[in-house]
Amino acid sequence: MRWIDVCALEEIVPDTGVCALVAGAQIALVRVGEGAQVYALDNFDPFSKAFVVSRGIVGDRGGVPKIASPIYKQSFDLRSGQCLDEPAVRIPVYLTRVHGGRVEVLA
Repeated sequence: MRWIDVCALEEIVPDTGVCALVAGAQIALVRVGEGAQVYALDNFDPFSKAFVVSRGIVGDRGGVPKIASPIYKQSFDLRSGQCLDEPAVRIPVYLTRVHGGRVEVLA
């Protein structure tokens, strides 16, 4: 595994997500707040069977940073990929870092 440069932090509007192709996988990059906190998780929504997670609604549930899928609205913990509505479902997450103003994903 290695750190892969994906985009500039400023290219991700705060409290939104974008999709990137990283090492052949569609990854949702989600920036939380105005700072440099970026999460990465699989872009595939297991409920709708579509690659749409990056288009979801960013927020929090009881202090847990989350994104709600835009189709059926299931929420996923940005830190773990755990579905907050269906505990048996989890989507893969990836480590991220911001280095020199660039978002990098470990893949």
